[in-house]
Amino acid sequence: MTQLGKGALVLAALLALTAGFVDAVGFLELGGFFLSFMSGNSTRLGVGLGTDDLAVAARAALLITLFIAGVVLAAMTSETARYRRSWILFGVAGLLGGAAGLSQTHPLVAGGLAAMAMGALNIVFQRGGDIAIGVTYMTGSLVRMGVRLAAALRGGAPWAFAPFILLWGAMATGAVLGALSHRALASGAFWVAAGASIVAAGLAAILPPDRRRPA
Repeated sequence: MTQLGKGALVLAALLALTAGFVDAVGFLELGGFFLSFMSGNSTRLGVGLGTDDLAVAARAALLITLFIAGVVLAAMTSETARYRRSWILFGVAGLLGGAAGLSQTHPLVAGGLAAMAMGALNIVFQRGGDIAIGVTYMTGSLVRMGVRLAAALRGGAPWAFAPFILLWGAMATGAVLGALSHRALASGAFWVAAGASIVAAGLAAILPPDRRRPA
C-alpha cells in the first residue's frame, strides 16, 4: 500500500469511507449486524449458535454468504479488462441503489444487497489474484501501521505508517457520516453511498492501470 500513487491512495480512502458509511447505516438498520465487517458478523454467528439464538445466527450467516458472493462475482471479471475498477464500482452503486429501493419493504434483502456490494468493493484493488488493499476491514491496516511505527522508532522511514492511518481514518469518518445520514434519511442513506460509488468509478476511470505485483 505504501507504494500506491496519490490517486490510487485517494481512491482507496474514498472506498474505505464508503465502507464505513454503509456499515454504520446497516448496523442501525439491521439492529447490530454489519455489512462490510464480516469479523463482527462471524462473532454474532458464533454467539447465536452458542446461545441457541438461531435467528441471529441465520441472519449473520446470510450476510456473510452474500458478502462472499459479492467477492466471487467481482473477482470473476478479468483483471486485464479496461476500466475494470470502474465497472466493479458501477456494480457496487447498482447494488447499493437496490438496497436503498428495497430497504423500506424488505430490510434484510436490502442488507444482503449492500453486503454483496461491500464484498465486491474489496476486488477494486485486486492484483495478481491477491487483494492489495482491503478497504472494508481495518484490523490488518492497524497491524501494518503498528509495524511501521515500530520501524520508524528504530530509525526507519518516518512516515511509512501514514497511508494506514489515512485508510483507518477514512473508514471511521465514513461511519460517523453514515450515522448522521441515517438520522436524517433513515435507509435512504444508502442512496448517498451509491452516489459515492459512482464518484469513485469516475475517479478509477482516470487513474492509470496498476500493473505492479502485490506488496
